[in-house]
Amino acid sequence: MPESCVAAVLLYLDPPEICQVARLNRAFRGAASADCVWAVKLPANYRYLAALAAAADDEGRGDGDEATKKEIYARLCRPTLFDTGRKEFWILKNKGGLCISISSKAMTITGIDDRRYWSHLATDESRFHSVAYLQQIWWLEVDGELEFCFPSGSYSLFFHLHLGRPYRRMGRRLCATEHVHGWDVTPTRFQLSTSDEQQATSEYSLHLHEQGGWKLYHVGDFVVSNSDEPMKLKFSMMQIDCTHTKGGLCVDSVFIYPKGYKPEKANIVCM
Repeated sequence: MPESCVAAVLLYLDPPEICQVARLNRAFRGAASADCVWAVKLPANYRYLAALAAAADDEGRGDGDEATKKEIYARLCRPTLFDTGRKEFWILKNKGGLCISISSKAMTITGIDDRRYWSHLATDESRFHSVAYLQQIWWLEVDGELEFCFPSGSYSLFFHLHLGRPYRRMGRRLCATEHVHGWDVTPTRFQLSTSDEQQATSEYSLHLHEQGGWKLYHVGDFVVSNSDEPMKLKFSMMQIDCTHTKGGLCVDSVFIYPKGYKPEKANIVCM
């Protein structure tokens, strides 16, 4: 079968499937590396993403022209840190959708520098290897923002939170819950707004997971129509009922996923 015909068939396959059929013979292997196959799998603004990845790698290959489309796709599937290592993006291997993670260190947290209230915990359960841990406070407010060129499409934003302090002892994962209190009195409010005036609000009463696990709290969704124009997001979580204290909360990060995508083993909380 001519390589051009094989390439036309591969256009209908997902990237992992393309890599599998490349093992069949020389014609499939050649077609599976063709730029015309991988160009349609890449995000529309892949040059912008590739420039960020090249800057992080210190390669100086700003627009990705020297690499094949397959190489660019493979590189974008690997996480790329930006904003001095406090934010990270990658694309999904199966569909090429953009994902972003924003560390708690990139957010403004009320009282974060006061050791009476907050501390930073080193942990391998965070993509950034560190989380902000709240011992006790009256007024909780966490604010963050992001300006980024998203590929056009719909996205969902989540806060990644954990009630209790996870730790390990003799190889076992345990969770200290002595500081957990105050979250069931008044709901915690989450908000999202965009530079084109999209808005979303959600409220949750935070509950201790049966085994002290991480949860993704869904804040809201937003739509991007122009992949070449930066969109600015502002997001927050607040629990400012000062009639009681609250504590025992780990704030890891904010995640942005293509709408409808569910990470493997994720515990998602939606209204």
